Amino acid sequence: MNRNLIRCLIFCSIFLSINCSGQSRKPVGGGCEGCEAIFEFGEKTLTNVDTLPEFDNSEPKLKLTGTVFQQDGKTPAKDVILYIYHTDPTGIYPKKGNETGWAKRHGYLRGWVKTDQSGHYAFYTFRPAAYPDRSDPEHIHLTVKESDKNEYYLDDFVFGNDPILTDKKRKLLSNRGGSGIGNPQPESGMLTFRRDIILGLNIPGYE
Repeated sequence: MNRNLIRCLIFCSIFLSINCSGQSRKPVGGGCEGCEAIFEFGEKTLTNVDTLPEFDNSEPKLKLTGTVFQQDGKTPAKDVILYIYHTDPTGIYPKKGNETGWAKRHGYLRGWVKTDQSGHYAFYTFRPAAYPDRSDPEHIHLTVKESDKNEYYLDDFVFGNDPILTDKKRKLLSNRGGSGIGNPQPESGMLTFRRDIILGLNIPGYE
């Protein structure tokens, strides 16, 4: 076989391989400033439960829990990493002064879980305060990482009884992963916020 033809075939094979590989890694979810923080759990072994700093001495205590489902909304999704962070009772993202990475912005009130075989997750924390200027409702940021996708953000956890969460603000929510609005109920001495998540729901570029 002609050497030039062989070279051409090899080149085309490499090109197609790179092109297809690039397509399979096409980012989903659009821009996501700070989503890389989902990888900042360090040496910690992730389970489906995490307790955030200040849980023991803060009120009202809050449990965020639910099930993560695959795109069909029925099949539990295992080994999905969830990352959350939120403000303290004064409405700021508190820092200790030695932060690195995205902790410089997000503060130290943050946590990570990896869903179990049943897709279950739980975070133990407390209800955060709104920003001091009350420009946004009380909220808890949420990022997700699937094994075969890049990290992307979901709608924040927000509270249905928060007066700052007006009808106008509700209409602006994108419902990424499903609605993030919840009405925590008292259970076992704390508030329980139940939220199921559907991967890919209302996420741009998701296949």
